[in-house]
Amino acid sequence: MSQTRPFRFGVNGTTTSLQVWHEIARTAEGLGFATLIAQDHVGQQLAPLPALVAAGAVTTRLRLATVVLDNDFRHPALLAKEAATVDVLSGGRLELGLGAGWLQSDYNKTGIAFDPPGVRIARLAEAVHICKSFFIEPEAVTFVGRHYRIQGLDAAPRPVQQPRPPLMLGGRARRMLELAAREADIVGLSLLDRRGPGLPEPPSFEQKVTWVRQVAGPRLAELELHVNANLVIVGDGQAQAIEAAVEQQAHRTGQTAAQVLASPGTLVGSVAAVVERLHALREQFGLSYWVIPARAMATFGPVIARL
Repeated sequence: MSQTRPFRFGVNGTTTSLQVWHEIARTAEGLGFATLIAQDHVGQQLAPLPALVAAGAVTTRLRLATVVLDNDFRHPALLAKEAATVDVLSGGRLELGLGAGWLQSDYNKTGIAFDPPGVRIARLAEAVHICKSFFIEPEAVTFVGRHYRIQGLDAAPRPVQQPRPPLMLGGRARRMLELAAREADIVGLSLLDRRGPGLPEPPSFEQKVTWVRQVAGPRLAELELHVNANLVIVGDGQAQAIEAAVEQQAHRTGQTAAQVLASPGTLVGSVAAVVERLHALREQFGLSYWVIPARAMATFGPVIARL
């Protein structure tokens, strides 16, 4: 894997306000962030695809990404059309992130069946094939699989990006990461591992990267590896705030403070320290793409400027 892939940074903002959403998008673009992220949950947030179109209307360079859409919430034939439409309406700025679904409360709230992981991942694999075909087939898409059957689906509109918008697949388990290594352009390495009494020890981050490397083969150099930074405190004189945040994160996730500090999703310290940390993680794992919470945008801006 190339260790000199340029760094990219995204902003993850959650709101139900158009004014706040526009402000997040404009600020992110002004600070030099590469992407604006829309999540896909049924709680207090805007629906992701319409939200990205709205953000695209008030920006010019900012790329628009879903991290990640739950495949079970949308039929892939309709999703492919909506995704292509977002790419057209944004002038070719969509990055389509898909996942197999993981947050059971979303399923409970909507009444959608929360099938076993193997079923959800197999269904996602078919959806990936359908979306890719929709983006690149000149006229119509036909597909017969175990979970989906499509006959003569008009592949319109055509996405602006050619041959297709970049695809992100994200997850934390081996089967999902192996699918991402085979099919994605961007591999999202989830840090949301389940911990607790009676649960097996989750795989290390190094193990997750190894799974991707083993399966990607010749594609390895083409892949962009991504993580969500879930603890970001940048600036001098922040030792007390960092200590308190690390302890809180450790308590919430069932980790030790040392494990929290070692996580690729923890970016804390001075601008120089965070820059050094990012270079080290790119050298060790090939990571080059981080998504930052919107609340940390302003303090993280100098890191982007330094890099």
